[in-house]
Amino acid sequence: MPFIIPVFIPHQGCPHCCIFCNQHHISGHGSEHRVSARDVKTVVQTWLDRSPHTRKKEVQVAFYGGSFTGLALSRQEELLDAVAPFIRQGAVHTLRLSTRPDYIDSGTLDFLRGKGVSIVELGVQSLDNRVLEASNRGHTAKQSIEAVRQLKEGGFRAGVQLMLGLPRQTTRSLMKTVRQVAGLQPDFVRIYPVLVLRGSGLAGLYEQGGFRPLTLGGAVAMAARSKRYFDDCGIRVVRMGLQPGPELEQNLLAGPYHPAFGEMVCSRLMFQQTRRLLAGVREKNRVTLTINEKDQSMFRGIKSVNMKRLAGLDLADRFILQTDASQPRHSVRMTPEP
Repeated sequence: MPFIIPVFIPHQGCPHCCIFCNQHHISGHGSEHRVSARDVKTVVQTWLDRSPHTRKKEVQVAFYGGSFTGLALSRQEELLDAVAPFIRQGAVHTLRLSTRPDYIDSGTLDFLRGKGVSIVELGVQSLDNRVLEASNRGHTAKQSIEAVRQLKEGGFRAGVQLMLGLPRQTTRSLMKTVRQVAGLQPDFVRIYPVLVLRGSGLAGLYEQGGFRPLTLGGAVAMAARSKRYFDDCGIRVVRMGLQPGPELEQNLLAGPYHPAFGEMVCSRLMFQQTRRLLAGVREKNRVTLTINEKDQSMFRGIKSVNMKRLAGLDLADRFILQTDASQPRHSVRMTPEP
């Protein structure tokens, strides 16, 4: 995994205010905060100084928030050129940014390639046009599909961001989007549950009773189902849930937020895998289940919820648990007793 140095440009370059969005509360930066080249250099140097072990890793500078290619070209040059000295020194290896699907074209990709950008994330959110319209996204599913295609053909590593619980979204439409995205073969995916934040369009709709966010359990279940599909297709899900922080938590009105949302999803998937393995074990028989030693808390679940579920299914006494550092993360191996 690369060492990522984040640079936030909240809501800059965005022509629309999506119904769910309040980037300033997510990032902690106010609307008056304009990131300069000096800011970028300071952030990069500070992270490098604090993390000397990065010399053994790929170091990546990532511009998060906003729509980078929606910025004026001079602003894009200013920010990207601020990283150029670190690239020439070999201290930074890759550049990454996020943008809107309708802000990608051949000229833009030629420019980014010339500036050393190799990874582009697209805020796709959904491939259901009704959902996109209800969310005030301002682009179509067709534009997202075309943008991913252009990135792949242009030699970029393409990432796709999806959201769970958008207005007018159903489980059926979500899974249709997941299947379509998997068919595009992006290099990685992020999955975020929709939260109701103060100052967002969704806040007013929620307060009027016009929007009901997913429950935490429902969001975890939908994320788990989506991740399992992407896993089966060999597509990495690199993050699930927003980065926790005091600004986000202070401005959260409603929605399926948990600081360990991603771990909850992985824990649910481990439980499902364990239940399937134990389903064929006869009562009074015992097997050995092997997990990676780093997955013990994930296997048990928050407050041992997975162990309680297994006990409720009369499966908790059918296995002995052991750890093995060579076992792939987030997986369970079953060995029958001799």
